[in-house]
Amino acid sequence: MVIPPPVRPERITKFLKPYVLKMHFTNKYVTAQVIHSPTATVASAASSQEKSLRSSMENTRDVAAASKIGKILGERLLVTGVPAVSVFLKRDQKYHGKVKTVIDSLTEAGIKLV
Repeated sequence: MVIPPPVRPERITKFLKPYVLKMHFTNKYVTAQVIHSPTATVASAASSQEKSLRSSMENTRDVAAASKIGKILGERLLVTGVPAVSVFLKRDQKYHGKVKTVIDSLTEAGIKLV
């Protein structure tokens, strides 16, 4: 049985940014995904855990891996037709290091930030 995503009232969805970038960093991997907030579905995602990417990376957790993940995510978003995203940073994430690298490589790929 498939559970449909929650339907939000229109008064809430008109104030939401439609596509939100969320990033997660562990001691081993870098993961980034773009979520379509009105429908609560994942529009596109990229991770250094993917088998096809792991073989081409020297290290799956450093800044170079974060740059590659941002570039791949940007290319996937352009294929799906998402022109712009807004960034959601967690409380402990600051705009430097891996976070900055993912966002900068996304903008280099042609995705605009809202």
